[in-house]
Amino acid sequence: MKTIHRDIVSAVIFSKDNKILMGKKDSSKGGVYNDCWHIPGGGIDNGEDMITALGREVLEEVGIDISSYKAELLDDLGRGESVKTVNGEDVNCEMTFNVFRVDISDKNANEIKVMLNDDLVEYTWIPSSELSEFKLTPPSITLFTRLGML
Repeated sequence: MKTIHRDIVSAVIFSKDNKILMGKKDSSKGGVYNDCWHIPGGGIDNGEDMITALGREVLEEVGIDISSYKAELLDDLGRGESVKTVNGEDVNCEMTFNVFRVDISDKNANEIKVMLNDDLVEYTWIPSSELSEFKLTPPSITLFTRLGML
């Protein structure tokens, strides 16, 4: 099986009231982790830098324009591997995760308009102190543990 590499960007989006935006994917559309919460993000397209890709992915997945907020790199140590179908062919996809923190410091979670697009079918704002009470994806568990949030 052919192996490809993808650089992934994702955002830990904090609201003014210290809640984190998490989403669930539709597993029937190729979601890797069934019934788990994760942070929004996706692959970097050819010619994009990380910040441009981050803004595009967040806008595509949750409908939030983060361009007026600072995106600070939180973690680039995450790695993952998954079989994906590309142009009708199954390939092994090795991924590097680049996670950014975005503080929407002027709005509480209930004031931020979220519009689900792309492959997300559900979202919630989780108080950062309650992350351990939710079923998170394995990469999210690793990330939040490494950041001292779990």
